[in-house]
Amino acid sequence: MPGTRATTTLWRPTGPQELDLVRESGWRAWPPRLAEQPIFYPVLDEDYAIKIARDWNVKHSGAGFVTRFEVESEFLTRYPVQQAGGRTILELWVPARELDEFNAHIVGPIRVVHEFR
Repeated sequence: MPGTRATTTLWRPTGPQELDLVRESGWRAWPPRLAEQPIFYPVLDEDYAIKIARDWNVKHSGAGFVTRFEVESEFLTRYPVQQAGGRTILELWVPARELDEFNAHIVGPIRVVHEFR
């Protein structure tokens, strides 16, 4: 279809504080990284995102959430897929300084698809 942009589905495991900031954006953007967070890393596998949200976010902040969102596929080609462990532990590493541009290429809202407490 003319004008339709191809998108790639990404997931992001997150805690309640980051999720509050996403909500404040109208579910359209990820918040700026903190000084100790040089990269933003969405993941390419839902099961991997679930594991992080359930096993890490809950332990560290009492709740974990998995979000799903779409990003223009052509834009994502600038970020090579990083294998951070096993075969399905795949991430994109977006430098913090590029997060505003990354957010501009999100198509549609960021949605919460899983919640753990």
